Amino acid sequence: MTKVTKSDQEWREQLSPMEYAVLREGGTERAFTGEYTDTETEGIYNCRACGAELFRSTTKFHSHCGWPSFYAPSEDDNVRLIEDRSHGMVRTEVRCASCDSHLGHVFEGEGYATPTDQRYCINSVSLTLQPQD
Repeated sequence: MTKVTKSDQEWREQLSPMEYAVLREGGTERAFTGEYTDTETEGIYNCRACGAELFRSTTKFHSHCGWPSFYAPSEDDNVRLIEDRSHGMVRTEVRCASCDSHLGHVFEGEGYATPTDQRYCINSVSLTLQPQD
């Protein structure tokens, strides 16, 4: 995967304030407000910052958590997983492997009937959906 490197100023010029806060500063959008939370359109979900492919609609499922949920990335090396000890808890952060943008978190063992028993809880604002033709 090609690595994308930009200065902080370049990211600020490219991204809206909300996109910047989530993708570059590790923020989150409010639950049940994202454009892809309940979307059922078939297609590919790309990184909003760099355009890299991250997820496919075939792995998207309704977890009712308030954010789009996927049970796996389209390819394991499309995302990078990092231990996150912020906010007094231990979680696994999900980042774009191409541009290192924050996407959300992945959780395991929650009992969803998915092939991986994982829930990639991803901010809509970090994604762009490319509908299938």
